[in-house]
Amino acid sequence: MSSSASTDVRRDAFALARWLFIVALMVVAIVAIGGITRLTESGVSITEWKPVTGTIPPITDAQWQAEFDAYRATPQYQLINGPAGMTMETYKFIFFWEWVHRLIARTIGLVFALPLAWFWVKGRVPQGYKPRLLALLALGAAQGAVGWWMVKSGIVNDVKVSHFRLAAHLLVALFTLGGLVWTALDLIALAKGKPRARLQGLGLIALLMLLVQLFYGALVAGMRAGTSAGAGWFSMDAWPLMQGEFYPDGVDWALGAAHAFLSDPFLVHFIHRWWAWAVVAVLVVVARRLRKTDRKASVVLHSVFGAQVLLGICTVWSGVALWIAVLHQLVGALLVAATVWSAHLLGSRER
Repeated sequence: MSSSASTDVRRDAFALARWLFIVALMVVAIVAIGGITRLTESGVSITEWKPVTGTIPPITDAQWQAEFDAYRATPQYQLINGPAGMTMETYKFIFFWEWVHRLIARTIGLVFALPLAWFWVKGRVPQGYKPRLLALLALGAAQGAVGWWMVKSGIVNDVKVSHFRLAAHLLVALFTLGGLVWTALDLIALAKGKPRARLQGLGLIALLMLLVQLFYGALVAGMRAGTSAGAGWFSMDAWPLMQGEFYPDGVDWALGAAHAFLSDPFLVHFIHRWWAWAVVAVLVVVARRLRKTDRKASVVLHSVFGAQVLLGICTVWSGVALWIAVLHQLVGALLVAATVWSAHLLGSRER
């Protein structure tokens, strides 16, 4: 490769990496907004999926009334918010968060698709990266479909969305985040003349264990199981105990082990809070292994998982206070990015 061609490849790789990091930051933001949407029970406030016209919110009183009337047909309104006396102003509040969530999702789609098309047409996508970028684009499109599939479960079937569908929605977003960060890091390595990293060994184990934790965290969120431990600031009955016991009373095994492990709020919460320590243990090993070669990454990983543990405890102690719970979800997304970065560094060093 000529010196000029090599310079072009480095330039393009750095440009693509910067763009992917921007998209990754937007995904972190939408994960946080998604937490607000869930905690304010806003997810089913918009009962239709209109990819283009839905960008503009209701403006006239008649338009607002039509949206409110559609929401009033949902089980959530009929069984919970209607009897509680929901007003139009309250409806507008939950509508706002769901609309913002969808608007950011559309914006992420444009911020990813339009630059990708430009890089592609200009021939500035390095060799071997087109399939991966198309896969990331497909993941983004799938996320929109999964999001609507999730919302539909709360419009027709229940007063809340399915916790399994919520878990799928969150995990697709976090998997996409991980893919964006890993690809950006590979592009930086390309720009520096280094080979791609391999996802293997300790890095792979750490990410798989984190995946289990994220899955159970999503189930906890979907079932509102965060309050199953009891509540009250600095109450030992809420953490480290659950309602005054290490292993909570009330776990229902009557429908079988599969149902208990996936749908019993007490057991799901119990697994989420204690599997976290297994994840912490492996992340400590990852951070210590990185300390000699990349102290910054080691410090970041320690800081993020430490903050996440403290936020998880405070979320339970507060009775799932809105902004603490949102921070817990936000830092969870940052933990994914930090763990992917660490696994990438390990994969680079082990080649």
